Amino acid sequence: MNIPQSNLPRIVIIGGGFAGIALAKKLRNKKVQVVLLDKHNYHTFQPLLYQVATGGLEAGSIAYPLRKIIQEFRDFYFRLANVNEIDTRNQIVKADIGELHYDYLVLANGSKTNFFGNKEIERNSMSMKTIPQSLNIRSLILENFEQALLIDDEAERIALMNFCLVGGGPTGVELAGALAEMKNAILQKDYPDLNIKKMKINLIQSGDRILNTMSEKSSAEAEAFLKKLGVLVHKNIRVLSYDGKTITTNSDLIFETATVIWTAGVQGAAIPGLRADSLIERVERIRVNPFNQVVGYENIFAIGDIASMESETYPQGHPMMAQPAMQQGELLGENIIKKINNLPMIPFEYNDKGSMATIGRNKAVVDLPKYHFSGVFAWFVWMLVHLFSLIGFKNKAVVFLNWVYNYIKFDREGRLIIRPFKKRSFTTFTSDEV
Repeated sequence: MNIPQSNLPRIVIIGGGFAGIALAKKLRNKKVQVVLLDKHNYHTFQPLLYQVATGGLEAGSIAYPLRKIIQEFRDFYFRLANVNEIDTRNQIVKADIGELHYDYLVLANGSKTNFFGNKEIERNSMSMKTIPQSLNIRSLILENFEQALLIDDEAERIALMNFCLVGGGPTGVELAGALAEMKNAILQKDYPDLNIKKMKINLIQSGDRILNTMSEKSSAEAEAFLKKLGVLVHKNIRVLSYDGKTITTNSDLIFETATVIWTAGVQGAAIPGLRADSLIERVERIRVNPFNQVVGYENIFAIGDIASMESETYPQGHPMMAQPAMQQGELLGENIIKKINNLPMIPFEYNDKGSMATIGRNKAVVDLPKYHFSGVFAWFVWMLVHLFSLIGFKNKAVVFLNWVYNYIKFDREGRLIIRPFKKRSFTTFTSDEV
């Protein structure tokens, strides 16, 4: 990898997400050599991926170059790489660009979509965890309407305009709301020769309420907002299969659709090489102690979505969200330096600042530790929190101006098929990134 030799301890960070960036900033100009590895050369602000998928924002406004983040950090290196394996015995990271020795290794490579072992659904549905996947969704949505104009068969036309979102978490809820706003205010103008009223947006949730990690009050209000926008909310429905055309469920409901977007769950993006007892197979998260050390190792750490720090408060690990990831990354930066200097490390305690979700224009729900509120004020809070969480002044400015324009004009001008999504046929789509 052509990393210079150094007398300083080498810390290798795998992953430039929220956790990895928080850690990198804490290690800035410390007496260590740091190498950051990621398969992309940019950081993705994942909470706004759904706006890229629905044309509200361009991809560049939620991405930020990793090299720009670290360009003023001393003895800090970035390499574009896919990590394939970890050799813990010899302390070597094996990637597609070569091998690299580490003194301390930090796994911050995040999560991936969890299809719960259903290969048919994985093959035929769409995921939304990366910018390329969001652009695929955007292209497919628009291509569906372009194709619907050309089809004489009414059943096929309706299937092309029938969108099924599986999973009632924040991603599914926010995407459903954005699609509903497109239907109500934009698509009828773009496609006057289509009966857009026949477009359906189905949100399918296996549990008895959407946003089940939030309060019951926020869950109920979010559902009411979605229904007011025209979203069909189906609860206690579990998707069993999807062949590219038909969804079958555990009920009598059957959905004929050309588009399934799977937001029903995530799992850790585990890398081979760790001891078997370090990994929770069901969710592929890595067991860590209160100092984020991987169980069974002194010099390997895991933070963010990939890490599972089990406690009485969080028996299945902390929620796979940005806040725990950033807090773990910040503390680990301090703890690694303490460990190098033979000082006692500080155990991690999660400061839950609350959770929120937006459903659409003037509609959002916010749960704070002691307060729950919704509506216009919650929507403004949601926007401010996300705006200030973006990396880079330019991104903040671009997103803010886009939001102001979209609010005034009630429009989404990112409805562009820049990179057509290639599909094999009407009944078999591929969810691979292109």
